[in-house]
Amino acid sequence: MKIFNTLSRQKEEFIPLQEGKVNMYVCGPTVYNLIHIGNARPMIVFDTARRYMEHKGYAVNFVSNFTDVDDKIIKKANEEGVDPSVISERYIQECKKDMEAMNVKEATTHPKATEEIDGMIEMIQTLIDKGYAYVAKDGTVYYKTRSFKEYGKLSHKNLDDLRSGGRSLLVSGEDQKQDALDFVLWKPKKEGEPFWKSPWCDGRPGWHIECSVMSKKYLGDEIDIHAGGEDLIFPHHENEIAQSEAANGKTFAKYWVHNGFLNIDNKKMSKSAGNFFTVRDISEKYDLQVLRFFMLSAHYRSPLNFSADLMEAAKNGLDRIVTSVANLNFLLENAKDGELTAKEQELLDEAKAFITKFDEAMDDDFNTADAVSAIFELVKFTNTNVSEESGKAFVQALKDEIVLLSDICGLIVDKKEEILDTEIEALIQERQDARKAKNFARADEIRDTLAAQGIILEDTREGVKWKRA
Repeated sequence: MKIFNTLSRQKEEFIPLQEGKVNMYVCGPTVYNLIHIGNARPMIVFDTARRYMEHKGYAVNFVSNFTDVDDKIIKKANEEGVDPSVISERYIQECKKDMEAMNVKEATTHPKATEEIDGMIEMIQTLIDKGYAYVAKDGTVYYKTRSFKEYGKLSHKNLDDLRSGGRSLLVSGEDQKQDALDFVLWKPKKEGEPFWKSPWCDGRPGWHIECSVMSKKYLGDEIDIHAGGEDLIFPHHENEIAQSEAANGKTFAKYWVHNGFLNIDNKKMSKSAGNFFTVRDISEKYDLQVLRFFMLSAHYRSPLNFSADLMEAAKNGLDRIVTSVANLNFLLENAKDGELTAKEQELLDEAKAFITKFDEAMDDDFNTADAVSAIFELVKFTNTNVSEESGKAFVQALKDEIVLLSDICGLIVDKKEEILDTEIEALIQERQDARKAKNFARADEIRDTLAAQGIILEDTREGVKWKRA
């Protein structure tokens, strides 16, 4: 398995620090509102990477944080006249609902910044003691950026270029810095804000220190994979490296993995442009499995364009797989038991090529676009070679392979059979009887009645099937 490492800017063979184990940290959302579809992309792609590594036999310790103290959270809390924890806890729960709807697995650990303050104070003190940080007159603690000789190795930015490049490139911070590039580790409290006691002043941590501390606590000083959106490379991840490696004296992460940007109709998503969508917005029109399928339709490092047409294409693509599995379930109800025939065994051996293609795609830097193509090829092969005469073992084997590969991608394609109410069942039977009696007007009338109730009938060679619109 090869992974593109942002640090080296090339694909590298994946060799975990401990055989059979993967320690992976993914930067999570700041919980001040419902998550948007830009947040959804790293959630989906790195969940898929995790699923594939687990499929390969790795025990994955997957940590993703919630930033639950932040200027935006405080602002919203003040507007509502509540404690910031009320806001953060509300949106953590809403985030979890959306993640579940997208079939994103729960992290091994979901740490919250406010519950890790003691660890942050401890690491900041270590950085001060080692000469990597200093305390300003008002109690603000700054990281001395130039003291870390490898600063810029992830983003491939040069310190002198940053300084001459203007404030738009500078790491954010407060006054009293010894150097414009220094960044905040701890800042004094302000009126109406939550604060914690520290050796330097009552206040709260800077953003970057959170992940360094939580990664260390739940995964150790050195980890295998640190992941997040491309926008986090600089300054957030660059600063994490500076903090963690200075404090711990060890390489922080072996592989740095970043997903590309998401655009809306080829434009940057923003509220001012009127093209800002939350995951919840999308769920009002589509099952969020469709959003997941859409996200996996492109390689995670590529920019991804979101549009209504592309979502419709994703819906149709996912439906092809779901329909194929539904057809197999229908055939299994009446398929004959017994051993595989020689021809069926030959076809199953032939189908292994699609499974190999899927694995090769995922081994090549989690190339979900090609992996999904392999699933489509397997579906087409199955649709072509399965019939009412196929044995149960053959049908089940092909179904199991489609479901397995889809599950690795987090796609639920084996839908549980829904029970129709008595009235609808009776109408379907009446329509069948009407067709046999050549009363096609009544049969069409029943079809229209069922369609009005959201039940779509399909006349197939295996018999009448239905699905909800």
